[in-house]
Amino acid sequence: MSCVVRLIRIVVPSILLLVSITNPLSGKTRVVPDAPVDRDYVNALAAADRFLHAWQTDDEESGILMLTDKLKQRSNEETVREFFSADPLRASYEIGRGRKLSSGHYEFPVTLFQSPSQNGPRWMHPQSSALIVVKAGKTDWAIDRLPSFPLARLSQIPQSN
Repeated sequence: MSCVVRLIRIVVPSILLLVSITNPLSGKTRVVPDAPVDRDYVNALAAADRFLHAWQTDDEESGILMLTDKLKQRSNEETVREFFSADPLRASYEIGRGRKLSSGHYEFPVTLFQSPSQNGPRWMHPQSSALIVVKAGKTDWAIDRLPSFPLARLSQIPQSN
């Protein structure tokens, strides 16, 4: 019993000392509020979400309708169709905080999460890229640059500059 009491007398003060030393080191982090957004930002973000949802659900028609004419002209039709075709590895996406490039032009970081195949590795790395959304008319928004993918079959999709 005295052995347990001695152990407690040594361990408890040691833990308290350790906590008191490391606590001031952590300090308080100051939360910086995000910059305010305008109506165009919200509309561009909604367009990016609709486009990626079309990609996720293999809704080729809706997705292609959202592409700018400029992107459609630069792109191989078959490659764009493959972009929207069924892919058993497709799972989900994440859109990060966007930034205004110029009036009516926004860039959103995009991360694509894929489900590992049954016979493949258990873990896969997310694919990070960006999506450019531009104002195309008074209230319409369109995709001017598709996210880039490391997959060989999608590497032919041209990226705008």
